Amino acid sequence: MGGQLPQIYEVHGQDIPEPFTILRQDGSIDEALDPKLSDDVLVDMYRHMLQARIIEDRATALQRQGRIGFHIGPPGEEASVIGPVMALEATDWIFPSYREFPMLFIRGVSMRTYFNNLYGNSEDPVKGRQMPDHWTSRAHRIGSVSSPVGTQIPQAVGMAWAAKLRGSKEVVMVYFGDGTSSQGDFHVAANFAGVYDAPVILMCRNNQWAISTRIDKQTASETIAQKAIAYGIEGERVDGNDPLAMYVATQRAAERARNGGGATLIEALTYRLGAHSTSDDPRSYRTEDEVAPWQARDPLLRFRTYMKNKGLWDDARDAALEKQLDAEVKAVVAEAEKVSLPPIETMFEDVYAKPPWHLQEQLEDLRESIAAGHPGEKH
Repeated sequence: MGGQLPQIYEVHGQDIPEPFTILRQDGSIDEALDPKLSDDVLVDMYRHMLQARIIEDRATALQRQGRIGFHIGPPGEEASVIGPVMALEATDWIFPSYREFPMLFIRGVSMRTYFNNLYGNSEDPVKGRQMPDHWTSRAHRIGSVSSPVGTQIPQAVGMAWAAKLRGSKEVVMVYFGDGTSSQGDFHVAANFAGVYDAPVILMCRNNQWAISTRIDKQTASETIAQKAIAYGIEGERVDGNDPLAMYVATQRAAERARNGGGATLIEALTYRLGAHSTSDDPRSYRTEDEVAPWQARDPLLRFRTYMKNKGLWDDARDAALEKQLDAEVKAVVAEAEKVSLPPIETMFEDVYAKPPWHLQEQLEDLRESIAAGHPGEKH
C-alpha cells in the first residue's frame, strides 16, 4: 500500500485506510513513492537502527546484572523513532517520551552521555535526579523526559505556539504511545493545537500495548489517527516499521507546519517486540503466537533486506558494523562505570538562581553531618 491517506474516516470497521507504506515487507520499494534519499543517508539510517538494537541488548543485560536500575527502549519500533527524527531540521524541537533514546545520537548526543544517564553518575546531565532513560538536552533541542505519560504533549504544543508567535519557522515534534492517547493531556493539547494552528507534529507510536493493556481495551476508536478530525487537524496512519514512510510522512507534516498549515497527528503502526521495560514480563499478558508475526516484520531486518537489494549492504559490512558498534558500547560502559556519583550537594542546585536561606541552612547541616561521619542525621 502507499500514497496519500484520505483524511475522512468511517468508523466501526468501515473504510479504515491502510497505513501509508513505501518499503514493502519483502524489501522491495514502491518506486512512485521513493523519497530518493542519498546512499549516505540510507546507510546512516540503518546504522542508527542497528546501534539502537545493540544498545538495547546491552542496557537490558546491565539491568539484569544489577549494574543499572532500569531500562526502557524501542526494540521493534526503531523505524518509528529514527525515520521521523532524521526528517526534521536541526533547529526543530523534539519532546520525547521515555522510549526514544536512538534520537539522541541522531541529534549529536554522545553514547557516553547517554550511558552516564543510565548510571546516574556525576557526568549525567540531569545529575542522577531522574530515572535511567529520562534525559534532556537543551543544546540539542530535546525536551525533558517525564515518567508520567502525556505531560510532554501540552509542553510541545506550547513551544510550537510560541514559535508561531515569534514568526519562527521552527517545528515541534512530540512522541507518545497509544496508551497516552487516552490521557487528558493529549486531548487538551490536540484541541489547543487545532484552535491555534500550532506548528506541531503529534507522533503516536501505536505499538499495540499500553504496558499490559491492549489497544482495543483503552480506546473505542478504530484508529488513533481519526481522533485528529475532532480537533480540526490533519491525521495520518503510517507503517511504523517502514523508516522511509516514517521519514516522508514526517517531512510532509513538518513542511505543512512550517508553512502555516498547522498540526498533524501521525499514528505510527508498529509493535513492541520486547517488554514494556526491564520491570515488566509480557508473558503474563500476551502470547508468543501474537508476537511471532511481528518478529517477521522486524524493521531492522526489513530495511537490511532493502539495503542489500539496493547494493548498499552485505553480510560482511553488517558483521563489521555490528562488531564496531558493540566495541563502542562496551567502551562507553566501562568509562561510565568509573565515574563517581553526583556530589550530594547537587540536590540543592538548579532550582533557584540564589538558594533561599532554608536550603542554605539545610546544606550546611548536611555538610556538618557528612564531616562528622553521620550523613543524613539531623543536627
